[in-house]
Amino acid sequence: MRTKVHCLESSKEGKIAVLAYSGGLDTSIAIRWIKEKYSVDVITVSVDVGQKEDLKEGAERALHNGAIDAVVIDAKDEFARDYIVPAIKANALYEGRYPLSTALARPLIAAKIAEVARKYGAVYVAHGCTGKGNDQVRFEFTFAAMDPSLKIIAPIREWNMNREDEMDYAARHSIQLKKSQPSRFSTDENLWGRSIEGGELEDPSVEPPEEIYEWTSHQDLWPDTPAKMKIGFAEGVPVSLNGSRMKLPLLIKEVNAVAGINGIGRIDHVEDRFVGIKSRENYECPAATVILQAHRALESLVLSREVNLFKPLVEAKFSELVYNGMWFTELRNAISAFLDSTQEHVTGEVKITLFKGKATVTGTASEYSKYESRLSTYGRGDTFDQKAAEGFIYIAGLPMRGTAAGELEKADDRKGTLERKIQR
Repeated sequence: MRTKVHCLESSKEGKIAVLAYSGGLDTSIAIRWIKEKYSVDVITVSVDVGQKEDLKEGAERALHNGAIDAVVIDAKDEFARDYIVPAIKANALYEGRYPLSTALARPLIAAKIAEVARKYGAVYVAHGCTGKGNDQVRFEFTFAAMDPSLKIIAPIREWNMNREDEMDYAARHSIQLKKSQPSRFSTDENLWGRSIEGGELEDPSVEPPEEIYEWTSHQDLWPDTPAKMKIGFAEGVPVSLNGSRMKLPLLIKEVNAVAGINGIGRIDHVEDRFVGIKSRENYECPAATVILQAHRALESLVLSREVNLFKPLVEAKFSELVYNGMWFTELRNAISAFLDSTQEHVTGEVKITLFKGKATVTGTASEYSKYESRLSTYGRGDTFDQKAAEGFIYIAGLPMRGTAAGELEKADDRKGTLERKIQR
């Protein structure tokens, strides 16, 4: 989808900067600042990855604020297919907590910026990230992977202005901002989750105020009746909800709504940023929390013991790479290829009960199940040869037997030496 286009022939000597544009305060004032500082024209690009903002309205403001073109790209399906799906297959959680919602979207957004830059022959690409965060790395690593010749402008990092200075700048230059008042919190949103930081959240000892949450209900509002759902997977990909097949973006939204009402998916995490500092982050990821839990449960049913024990090591590395902005790297591609190979039989259905802030898997089923009741049962029909366990335990315990025998022999030698000394 595109908004109206201004004549690009007006570009100053063909020099154009393509700006990743969210429509917030930072990127709104960046349009004017880039034009003045670098003597270039600005094209803004807004990428729809499932956020609630009216991107068309934001594009109109970008044109009002001096952009010569404002591009809006609907990438929800691509985000789900090419980024969220690999993350689900990886059970991706950075430091075991964060489902990487913002981190997953950044390489997609940056790649779209680079595409628009190539289309218009832009000299520069720009983003509104600070010098402290991870997003600057994610954008710039992707720009480098897409086109190393692109020059990067980072107004907020270069300018180093605080929020009050930015508001003064906007007022002096009649820059049009969102109608809603700027929040003391910085938020980001897409299909896979919301992130919230800033304000009093910068003190890890402070309890997050209820106002930061939009997707999850406070415990006073949790339903008194459990909600039950059944998620169907095909080769590791969620494809159905309660028996109805649907596209992944819609399935995520449906799970998000039900899980959010039941207070599931709040994450309060002090995490280690790639730039070397710790940061207190709050997230709302209802659908991600439930879907990842369901996916892990199905894997435990259909994957071999060896794969289930080894795969988490690869998952941790995948999550680290994504968090650090290394999506377009050989290692991430190789890991994803391995993860794809593990998903061939991750097909089936998972039952989940959502109640009072907790998601509980209550059943798994798959035609590829490795669970055999005739071997695991303690009742009639048991076919497991329990006498075979004696030999298995003996063989498996040989290293411990050998170690123990050696230690006893050494102890006997020490005892004999001590007795001989005493006799003397």
